[in-house]
Amino acid sequence: MDAKARNCLLQHREALEKDIKTSYIMDHMISDGFLTISEEEKVRNEPTQQQRAAMLIKMILKKDNDSYISFYNALLHEGYKDLAALLHDGIPVVSSSSGKDSVSGITSYVRTVLCEGGVPQRPVVFVTRKKLVNAIQQKLSKLKGEPGWVTIHGMAGCGKSVLAAEAVRDHSLLEDCFPGGVHWVSVGKQDKSGLLMKLQNLCTRLDQDESFSQRLPLNIEEAKDRLRILMLRKHPRSLLILDDVWDSWVLKAFDNQCQILLTTRDKSVTDSVMGPKYVVPVESSLGKEKGLEILSLFVNMKKADLPEQAHSIIKECKGSPLVVSLIGALLRDFPNRWEYYLKQLQNKQFKRIRKSSSYDYEALDEAMSISVEMLREDIKYYYTDLSILQKDVKVPTKVLCILWDMETEEVEDILQQFVNKSLLFCDRNGKSFRYYLHDLQVDFLTEKNCSQLQDLHKKIITQFQRYHQPHTLSLDQEDCMYWYNFLAYHMASAKMHKELCALMFSLDWIKAKTELVGPAHLIHEFVEYRHILDEKDCAVSENFQEFLSLNGHLLGRQPFPNIVQLGLCEPETSEVYQQAKLQAKQEVDNGKLYLEWINKKNITNLSRLVVRPHTDAVYHACFSEDGQRIASCGADKTLQVFKAETGEKLLEIKAHEDEVLCCAFSTDDRFIATCSVDKKVKIWNSVTGELVHTYDEHSEQVNCCHFTNSSHHLLLATGSSDCFLKLWDLNQKECRNTMFGHTNSVNHCRFSPDDKLLASCSADGTLKLWDVTSANERKSFNVKQFFLNSEDPQEDMEVIVKCCSWFADGARIMVAAKNKIFLWNIDSCSKVADCRGHLSWVHGVKFSPDGSSFLTSSDDQTIRLWETKKVCKNSAIMLKQEVDVVFQENEVMVLAVDHIRRLQLINGKTGQIDYLTEAQVSCCCLSPHLQYIAFGDENGTIKILELVNNRIFQSRIRHKKTVWHIQFTADEKTLISSSDDSAIQVWNWQLEEYVFLQAHQETVKDFRLLKNSRLLSWSFDGTVKVWNIITGKIEKDFVCHQGTVLSCDISHDATKFSSTSADKTAKIWNVSNGELLHLCAPLSEEGAATHGGWVTDLCFSPDGKMLISAGGYIKWWNVVTGESSQTFYTNGTNLKKIHVSPDFKTYVTVDNLGILYILQTLE
Repeated sequence: MDAKARNCLLQHREALEKDIKTSYIMDHMISDGFLTISEEEKVRNEPTQQQRAAMLIKMILKKDNDSYISFYNALLHEGYKDLAALLHDGIPVVSSSSGKDSVSGITSYVRTVLCEGGVPQRPVVFVTRKKLVNAIQQKLSKLKGEPGWVTIHGMAGCGKSVLAAEAVRDHSLLEDCFPGGVHWVSVGKQDKSGLLMKLQNLCTRLDQDESFSQRLPLNIEEAKDRLRILMLRKHPRSLLILDDVWDSWVLKAFDNQCQILLTTRDKSVTDSVMGPKYVVPVESSLGKEKGLEILSLFVNMKKADLPEQAHSIIKECKGSPLVVSLIGALLRDFPNRWEYYLKQLQNKQFKRIRKSSSYDYEALDEAMSISVEMLREDIKYYYTDLSILQKDVKVPTKVLCILWDMETEEVEDILQQFVNKSLLFCDRNGKSFRYYLHDLQVDFLTEKNCSQLQDLHKKIITQFQRYHQPHTLSLDQEDCMYWYNFLAYHMASAKMHKELCALMFSLDWIKAKTELVGPAHLIHEFVEYRHILDEKDCAVSENFQEFLSLNGHLLGRQPFPNIVQLGLCEPETSEVYQQAKLQAKQEVDNGKLYLEWINKKNITNLSRLVVRPHTDAVYHACFSEDGQRIASCGADKTLQVFKAETGEKLLEIKAHEDEVLCCAFSTDDRFIATCSVDKKVKIWNSVTGELVHTYDEHSEQVNCCHFTNSSHHLLLATGSSDCFLKLWDLNQKECRNTMFGHTNSVNHCRFSPDDKLLASCSADGTLKLWDVTSANERKSFNVKQFFLNSEDPQEDMEVIVKCCSWFADGARIMVAAKNKIFLWNIDSCSKVADCRGHLSWVHGVKFSPDGSSFLTSSDDQTIRLWETKKVCKNSAIMLKQEVDVVFQENEVMVLAVDHIRRLQLINGKTGQIDYLTEAQVSCCCLSPHLQYIAFGDENGTIKILELVNNRIFQSRIRHKKTVWHIQFTADEKTLISSSDDSAIQVWNWQLEEYVFLQAHQETVKDFRLLKNSRLLSWSFDGTVKVWNIITGKIEKDFVCHQGTVLSCDISHDATKFSSTSADKTAKIWNVSNGELLHLCAPLSEEGAATHGGWVTDLCFSPDGKMLISAGGYIKWWNVVTGESSQTFYTNGTNLKKIHVSPDFKTYVTVDNLGILYILQTLE
């Protein structure tokens, strides 16, 4: 070793000895060929970590320059970057010319890229399979920077993951083909919740600086889109490696123009995705020579010197790299037992008791059993404890420290013995080590120890309770994420039902978990453990699940919403509300602000029956012709039939091999048709459940099916992702007609009541009508335009219609999009009604035969039955956002305009409504003593209605344009109004005198009356002005914003005023000199994170210490600090105005859904 390198090592020896963990450093050096197995044993025999480090450094000092370089690279790879930096100056010059480790040929660039991307290290003993590695690299280079798929497929345990990792351990491949990096995802067998967690973790890794979004994606569709943007903008030309993919539907989440390498046992998984595809098959067994090579490396002998038994052992291992490694690890410890281990393998005495695994690997069972039996007695039971680990889950060391009540070093020493014997695997990226088992090892352990599993799970929960309180886990704890994800799983597996219910029915746990991982996984757990939670209290379980689903879009926000405030919006009978109320009262005593929604009981639930027959999303539900039965199908692959009146189950059929997307009763109720992702259409006997027909002519998943309405000549229509509709005659074996015309998937089809037309909805954004007799296209509608005319936020504009249902008269059709259902008149294209209630995407809508009710089915796992009349009636009294409020003692009186421009007076406390008059009202207001109401219209006219005798007074001078705001003075004698004509009119309606305030250059946005005949106005011109309404003169003029001033208010002491603008800022100003005092919470790059959009109204508290703002939601601010005190999230958005009582304790607003909110501070 060079003197410079040697001196550098000696100089920093003390720091190295104090910090490094030798086990993993030695693995790298053994892999590089600069440390022998016997030297490793010598280091291990030292009693303490520090002495082991001292022994290793002593050995390195006696070696050459390449050993120094190998040690340096090992430090870098294991996360000891600070220690590696100390040795950097001593690196001998010889290595820097190539930049490669002299043996492995891996550059430090490759090490860094793979380490950052989470690519697993080489196994303890590694044998290269050059032919296969080269084949994978050739296929990867064929992608040429374009999106595509390279699939490595083969049996379990054949080494696919090791080959995938080895293929990217190549400098030129990474530099030329994937300069954006490599990102490894261990997928495994997943449900939708598990996949969402994997996607969330990947998005977090790819966006560590949160430059794209501060919150996690809340569903798979959003995660797919986020991933697409991140790969395109932040990590262009990078490679995504998906390890151990089981299902084709999983790949759809990654089918977004990425370059992907995947390992799988089923090469057909890529059939459902787009782009170039290349396949590399891996033989199920190692060749004899490769097997012998692995054994020779384990026992440190030349291949030619291996005993005869070695050949027989390879044969008995059936070529499995995993099994050969297990036997090799045993022979390394006991090199004289060749004959013994061969006989053990041949005797097959360790056969599985149950063949419940997906595989039947006798050789693996034998090798695992032998390896476990040969463990030292004092550590054998620790390996049994690993039976509770789940597949594809990497467990932090800290979890096992808690389980075994040991220090980190003690635990790592035990686990390293398992790793050395190939009984466990370790992911060592950085200083934090994570351990995992191969899927087949998990199968072996759970079967071998099945009788102990409950106690083992109980043990880990008991230990957890000694160390942690569930809701106090914090991100700086290494084991935090493990407990959040798997604590409920361990409790359920331990049959600790009381503890599980206490955990899941806790607002503290819900807050802590959703703040870190969002609500999706928790919702999944409520479904997964529903049979346990319902034992405790079915209603409480439903309360919490509905709360999570209903607020899911909020629980992924940054900053995280106050969960207690969200809980206070639940019905008063809900357990969530009761817990929230209890916590809120305690916090109110300490000065915290909380709001009660006092009129929420007037918001009625319109659905008549809610049932949950499925264990996953419900994709479709339909009535039988006689209305007595309901059939439903969904993601759990089943067809269910139950009674419409009570929900009693009649049939449950395992209908298809994949998700069942649609079902339909025949007109005579004899048959039920189902169609599925498996591309098949099936016909069933509706009473017995017997299979009658199977059709399989579609080339993609079949999305919809529907029978004709007449049984005279029964036909079935089906629509598919292959863009075609097909008509089937049940008396024929083949399709009768195929209909061409859609350019994307056909989502839904429905025969008209007279069977002459077939309506179809497609992902191409159109609704088409087909002639059933000729199969020709009759009409095509652009459905999107219906939504452009609706009053919903712009986000709904791009939503494609999921499904449709004809009304009995054929004149109306019902359609569903996202979580809303709309009823449309076909001729006028006008919306008749919409209804809310589902907590997630609606997949299906269907009228009952008489049209009196309709069914909807949703991702929230519910089927809801609605009464058509109630829904339409409810929609008829939707409030507009033009309201005025008068607060009198304990009364709150609200004057509102409904969607047909009718004035109504609402008692906020009792909910009583008085309908006053019908007029084309653009704005309205109440007089302070409730004697008069005033209203303006689009023609500029202003009228006053005297409530006692219904007398009407009309202004002589009209505004030139629409009147937007009017307000009485305190004495009720004067009415002030503003309009699009930029003028403010002061009308003394009793004396018929007028004063005009004219100075704004653009439309006056709004105004506010102050004391002493003063008025504050603000405008689209960006200015705020103070007027004297008697003289009509300006007293103060402020230029506050570059954009439109949306709202203003002045503090009661008249020293401060606030302004908000279309630039999405809120500012607080000094009245006397115009100085800016505060800018309230500037926005993040993501957009309207602080206020939820434009701030449209503001109001100071009487003491001037608090400010309330309305925008996307309502926020309360501390004026002194500029910080938010509380947020109230309304069901809708785009609030226009907030009305505040004089004591600043009651607040009234209406959202864009027409829902009235009367809020009161909790005391």
